[in-house]
Amino acid sequence: MSNQPHGGLLKDLIARDEHIHENLKAEARSLPDIVLTERQLCDLELITNGGFSPLEGFMNEADYKSVVDTLRLADGTLFPMPITLDVSQHDIDTKSIAPGMRFVLRDPRDDEPLAIITIEDIYRPDLVHEAIQVLGADDPAHPSVSYLRNKVKEFYIGGKLQAIQPPTHFDYVALRYTPAELRAHFKKVAWRKVVAFQTRNPMHRAHRELTVRAARQRQANVLIHPVVGLTKPGDVDHYTRVRVYEAIMAKYPNGMGHLALLPLAMRMAGPREAVWHAIIRKNFGATHFIVGRDHAGPGKNSHGKDFYGPYDAQDLVSKYHEELHIEMVPFQMMTYIPSTDEYQPVDEVPKGVQTLDISGTELRKRLRTGAAIPDWFSYDAVVKTLRESYPPRSKQGFVIFLTGLHNSGKDVIAKALQVTLNQQGGRSVSLFVGDGILPELDAASSVSPEEHSKSLQRLGFVTAELARAGAAVIAAPVAPQKSSRDAIRETVIHSAGAGGNFFTIHVATPLEHCEVNDRKGVYQRARAGELKGIAGVDVVYEAPERADLTVDVTTQSIPEIVHSIVLLLETNSLL
Repeated sequence: MSNQPHGGLLKDLIARDEHIHENLKAEARSLPDIVLTERQLCDLELITNGGFSPLEGFMNEADYKSVVDTLRLADGTLFPMPITLDVSQHDIDTKSIAPGMRFVLRDPRDDEPLAIITIEDIYRPDLVHEAIQVLGADDPAHPSVSYLRNKVKEFYIGGKLQAIQPPTHFDYVALRYTPAELRAHFKKVAWRKVVAFQTRNPMHRAHRELTVRAARQRQANVLIHPVVGLTKPGDVDHYTRVRVYEAIMAKYPNGMGHLALLPLAMRMAGPREAVWHAIIRKNFGATHFIVGRDHAGPGKNSHGKDFYGPYDAQDLVSKYHEELHIEMVPFQMMTYIPSTDEYQPVDEVPKGVQTLDISGTELRKRLRTGAAIPDWFSYDAVVKTLRESYPPRSKQGFVIFLTGLHNSGKDVIAKALQVTLNQQGGRSVSLFVGDGILPELDAASSVSPEEHSKSLQRLGFVTAELARAGAAVIAAPVAPQKSSRDAIRETVIHSAGAGGNFFTIHVATPLEHCEVNDRKGVYQRARAGELKGIAGVDVVYEAPERADLTVDVTTQSIPEIVHSIVLLLETNSLL
């Protein structure tokens, strides 16, 4: 029999509001709207299908503050993660957002109405306090701290939801189960004990051995429940991962395992995240939950140390064991023993017995270079799937992002680099310079700062898509603001898959040289007030702090600079 939902009742808002679906849909046509972000969309789906039970909406101020400080809702129910809906002051002013008002929440992908929120309150969160309490530190090296700093708007609105419809998915529809559907499946196949396995990475033989061992020890079945919402930037895309999961499910004993996808936006919050994951799996009907070493950890902080201790997550889940009512299965590090051709927990291997392991870093290196991946580590079908999505470095796309003042030589360098890469062959080469396909990115154009920002966003999207397809992309906008450059870099790294190779080249030619040799008279017109928004005159150029390469046409020739960029690419095995 599947586990009871957290709080005792599954808050399936889709089922609850089905009888008024048409009324809600009709009302939505006359209501002002809020278009959700990608993370908010993931949160809303799990609120409305019951995955976040006992929540029935986005947290009001009382619940938010209580969760941040005590891991509990205002009524005392254990819940470790703030689930919030952020809006800007501009949103509040232009949409007249106020307590008591009703807004329709729309899917950012197709504009479909998903739910109606009745606003209880509007409040300004202390994001630094939230980062320290929930994530453990206000350190931008943590992806969720970076998200709080760069993407979260200044106000939160709280309120309960009425569900109109779930988001529509076109990928892996048969593997997407709501909590109610998964519970019904467990009942249909008579699964009484279910061990849930959380993952955001591809699975290999060690994962299969770990989960089979956990299930057999507890006379249970296995639920492989991977995250397919937002994960850590740079993670393997979910399309590739799901193909890997499908391949590895065939390696489980007949009838032991089941695969279902979870549309969760991870926060990488370590211990708190582990408790949150346990609650979610409990809502989906699991009776046991595997908590790994450094569960949901984001890696190293700004000082090169792990954000969380290796067993902090297991300790926190153990602390709340009596309230969670889901049995934790501690992750056992598995290692391969060649003499017996089997995997065993590290702490059970006798001293002196030879063991073999491949780290994640080593695996990625082998995928990049095409080196062999042994059968003892993974399955042929898994390796084949990974190689399809992650070709060798020499076949991967990349972005060369040249930034500098107008007339710094960046455009000439970009065009010369395009010729050099075309001569070498092996990839298509795309060029974006100010006077090319996106003329509004030229420093001498008279577009507004808002239009310029939107053009840079489009540039980030286009370069990411081309790099994903394996192209060499050269872009040379002025891009004087660090925030704009960071946004483009994040878009490429996050969205370009194996092509997420991004290199910033700072063309640091001094302003005096740029101005003296400005045949077009851009600087002269800017100083006369005829042109606005010219970096170095009325806009500050924020020099990159950590450029991959810094060049200067007053001390280096164009061929020398191009050769240095080629060497940078060769050093990274991309040529």
